[in-house]
Amino acid sequence: QVQLVESGGGLVQPGGSLRLSCAASGSILSLNAMGWYRQAPGKQRESVATITSGGSTNYRDSVKGRFTISRDNAKNTVYLQMNSLKPEDTAVYYCNADVRAYSGGYVVRRDYWGQGTQVTVSS
Repeated sequence: QVQLVESGGGLVQPGGSLRLSCAASGSILSLNAMGWYRQAPGKQRESVATITSGGSTNYRDSVKGRFTISRDNAKNTVYLQMNSLKPEDTAVYYCNADVRAYSGGYVVRRDYWGQGTQVTVSS
């Protein structure tokens, strides 16, 4: 079984910063692309930033220049540094990982999601 555990959310004033972390654990053979998604109340979940195993990154336009995604492959962890936060960044942030892992004696490749962490930007 594979688990993704997020941390680092909270309440911050506009213009402030937060750093989210997501650690993967379990019978992992390899972590491929990892990413951060968010879902605001009444809206669909959207991609925020993704990073490949080789370190190539992709960001949604509204966070470019403010957010930075990175990963530590030795720790099976992905990070999201969020600077210059705006009220419209308020959402539950979810970690996602494309994982190859052992399951029931087989090697299985599938997506896993974390439980989500709340980020609230408000004065």
